[in-house]
Amino acid sequence: MTTTENLPLPTGVSARRPRLVRILGRVALTVAGLALAFGAYAGILILSGNFHEVLPGQLYRSAQLSGVRLAEEIDRYKIKTVINLRGTNPGRSWYDDEVAATAAHGATHIDFGMSARRDLTPEKTQALLTLLKTAEQPILVHCMSGADRTGLATVIFLQQVAGVDEEVAEWQLSPIYGHINLPFLAAYAMDDSWEKLEKVLGLDS
Repeated sequence: MTTTENLPLPTGVSARRPRLVRILGRVALTVAGLALAFGAYAGILILSGNFHEVLPGQLYRSAQLSGVRLAEEIDRYKIKTVINLRGTNPGRSWYDDEVAATAAHGATHIDFGMSARRDLTPEKTQALLTLLKTAEQPILVHCMSGADRTGLATVIFLQQVAGVDEEVAEWQLSPIYGHINLPFLAAYAMDDSWEKLEKVLGLDS
């Protein structure tokens, strides 16, 4: 009696299948390796404060800094305005330390609450643009990780305030600073917000 286990496979199937499995395995390992590498890179950015000098004497960006680190950067770069994109949070240690550090070192502290997971409304985008245009420079803008909300604010500043080329400015909203430009991720709301502003401004997107 012949069973299905004894039936011969079509020519080439036994060779192709293990090869396909090996290829898929390598792809999975590569993707996992890249994810781990980026995760480590993003972790280093956050631990280091993700602090960057964007335009000397005009704009700086960072993650949430400790009160001590913030005071050091204010003094080092003569920062006049600190824009906190996390919003008003009195009673939270990070917020109280930040407010105290800016006051003690002669900088103006401005709260501008926004979410990295939701598109900015046209009114909110215009308010952010106005703030970036009118705040006394040098400015330090930050959110929690310094990647998503900060990236959007930095792109807007560079393109609309400093007149930097659009494509160059958009690098501020990229993996270099910890922002992932993938449409299925929540933080892609920042990319969507920029694209909507581009249309309002009549820029090529």
